[in-house]
Amino acid sequence: MSSGWLMAPWWHERGPGALPSALPSGDPVPDSWARPQMRPADSCRTLVPMPTSTLLSPLAASVREVLSGRADGQSDIARAIARPPGAPGWFAPGDAIWTVHGSVATFVGGIRSLYLQALHPLALAGVDRHSTYREDPFGRLQRTGAFLAATTYGSADLAQQTVDAVRVMHRRVQGTASDGRPYSAGDPRLLEWVHIALVDSMLSAYLHLGREGAIDPDAYVSDMAVVGERMGVVRPPRTQAELAECFAGFQPELRVDDLVGRTHDFVTNAPLPLALRPGYRVLARAAWATQPDWALGMLGSTPRFGGLDVAGADAALRVLRVALVASPARMAGERRLAGELQADGAPLRSA
Repeated sequence: MSSGWLMAPWWHERGPGALPSALPSGDPVPDSWARPQMRPADSCRTLVPMPTSTLLSPLAASVREVLSGRADGQSDIARAIARPPGAPGWFAPGDAIWTVHGSVATFVGGIRSLYLQALHPLALAGVDRHSTYREDPFGRLQRTGAFLAATTYGSADLAQQTVDAVRVMHRRVQGTASDGRPYSAGDPRLLEWVHIALVDSMLSAYLHLGREGAIDPDAYVSDMAVVGERMGVVRPPRTQAELAECFAGFQPELRVDDLVGRTHDFVTNAPLPLALRPGYRVLARAAWATQPDWALGMLGSTPRFGGLDVAGADAALRVLRVALVASPARMAGERRLAGELQADGAPLRSA
């Protein structure tokens, strides 16, 4: 999902609040996602084979419709990330987070993070009772994808505004779980669980399936700690070793019950358009098979063909990589840092 492509972690309610209502410039930031404009063929005079990306454009349009709610190429979020020209963000090209979140491997990472996050009963209670993911799964996907895009690729002001808006929204997410324990989306302990499940899942997916270049895994964990701290996580892990220690500390708090099973079934059988379901199932199988051994043990699952599942996901993601071309959020961030902006506020397009 570059943060562009993703199913993300934080609790999000439907409606305003998932993103700041306006940028520092006063421009609105709607919940939408961008897709690159398709350029017409350079020449119509000569019959030439259609580029593979053109042949796959219907697939790309379907995927982006799910991710953004739009298939017309309009890019409100990309424009927000592209402003103001030259403004630094929390991260820059070359950072591990910039590479990982720009990869289609995050499709698998997003699914895996949802499987893992559901194992904590208090985190799951917050999602089950306060999120609209069952009624509006694509809306939640679009808002949370926009959150990751803004914090990874946006200016420092946009990133902080986005975090502040989500933290305000989290204050409303609280209640009592079925076992009588109170929960709150602002609880640093639950924020830590959601954070480490996401970080581990995105990192695992990229190490298995990322094809955008080598990264330092510890650097990715450290980059994500910047976002985690801003979200209220106390001392988030900064290395893979610290990440493993955090998981070990959480395991006594985790459990598997009927609600976990129903949530996993919903994630596995997401209500996607028919044309996308076979490919999604391939990615979901890889996400399931690459969960930590201790998690699979809790779930009583021993994937017999995990290697084949990962290989199948690799093949599917290679197709998506060609179809989608690049993350529009990452491209917008690169253009902002280069100081490129059109008169109408849209990022300049590549030649």
